[in-house]
Amino acid sequence: MSDRTKLDLERTCIVTKAKGAPEAMIRFVLGPGAEVVPDLRHKLPGRGVWVTAEAQAVAEAVRRKAFARGFKAEVKVSATLPAEVESLLTQNCLQALSLAKKAGQLVAGFFKAETAVRAGRIIALVHASDAGPDGIRKLGQALRAASCGKMPPEIKLFTSIQLSLALGGTNMVHAALTEGAASEAFLSHCRKLERYRSTPPSDAGAREASDDGAI
Repeated sequence: MSDRTKLDLERTCIVTKAKGAPEAMIRFVLGPGAEVVPDLRHKLPGRGVWVTAEAQAVAEAVRRKAFARGFKAEVKVSATLPAEVESLLTQNCLQALSLAKKAGQLVAGFFKAETAVRAGRIIALVHASDAGPDGIRKLGQALRAASCGKMPPEIKLFTSIQLSLALGGTNMVHAALTEGAASEAFLSHCRKLERYRSTPPSDAGAREASDDGAI
C-alpha cells in the first residue's frame, strides 16, 4: 500500500487530533433527532466523526462538546455514551465468541479446555473474570508446558454469566479457542475492547479539540 493510500484511509480523532486507521477509532453518526450514535461497523449512512477507541477519549468528546463541533450542528449526546460504547464492544466480542463455537473452533469447560491445551491445538484461552484462581492457574501451567515459544493469550474480559449466555450453557468459566477465522475475529474484537477499557473515563486529561475530523 502506498503512503498516499494509507493517508487517504486515515481518520482524525475529534478529541486528540491524532490520525490513525479506522480500526483504531470509533465512528459516530447522527441518528433520528440529531442524537449521536456509535457506528462500530462503519456502515451507517451519513456524515461521521471519529474518536480514538478509548473510553477516556469518548468521555472527553462528550464533556468538551466535541461532537457538536465535529458535526457543525446542535446534537444530542447521552451522558452515558462511554458506557454504551463499551456495552456494544462487549456484545460484538460475545457474538464473535458464539460464532467461533458454531464454527467448531471453541471447546468449553475446564477438562475439555485442558485436553485441547495439552494437545497443543489452541491459540487462546478464555477465563471468566470471576473464575476461581485455581482453575486459571492449572490451565496456565498446562499452557506453559505445551507452548513452544510465544504463549497464546488468556482472555479475562467477561463474566461467567456473559460466557454462559454467549455459549448457550450454564456456569461457563473456561474455554479454549482453536485456529480459524472465527477465532481470529473474536480475538480482534477482544483487543479493541481491551484497549477501550484500558483508559477509563475517570483518567481523562485536559486535551482540547478544535478540528472536526469528519469523513
